[in-house]
Amino acid sequence: MNTIEDNLNQRIGARIRIERESRSWSLSELAERAGVSRAMIHKIERGESSPTAALLARLSGAFGISMSTLIARAEIQEGKLLRFADQPVWHDPQSHYLRRHVSPRGELPVDLVQIELPSGSDIPMPASAYAMARQLIWVQQGELLFMEGETAHRMRGGDCLELGPPNDCRFINDSGHICIYLVVRLNIPLT
Repeated sequence: MNTIEDNLNQRIGARIRIERESRSWSLSELAERAGVSRAMIHKIERGESSPTAALLARLSGAFGISMSTLIARAEIQEGKLLRFADQPVWHDPQSHYLRRHVSPRGELPVDLVQIELPSGSDIPMPASAYAMARQLIWVQQGELLFMEGETAHRMRGGDCLELGPPNDCRFINDSGHICIYLVVRLNIPLT
């Protein structure tokens, strides 16, 4: 890992600790709510381990926020302009996908995140990661097999999908090429 990634992992770990402590939860309570080992949470909070996307989704779901919100709180300063060079980038150490937070952290109730999903990736996300917002997935390049519960959506460049009620999901790239897609998250509750 390089220094920039180390720094981001430390900020994510610190944010997880802040979220946990602001709820007056112990490590054990968060571990139980998220279905993650207490030891792993401890290592992440101390910046000794890089969390995977699946693990961050479980933790953010336990907090009742999205993974995007959790990471944004760790990495983005307030403002109306977020230049490309300043857009936070996070690499999943397990799948090697690259996540770029594109939207500034302003007053609009929207997050825009670009994902580069390598060939052969299969990223599970629990329903709890989608409980508090509406989302769109817009494929920019390549192919994405998006599993929304038992429903399969095979998407290609230009296709856009509005997610339904929260459900366990999987982002799968079973093609031989990289898939690039945008997640547009409207931070308004589902009705």
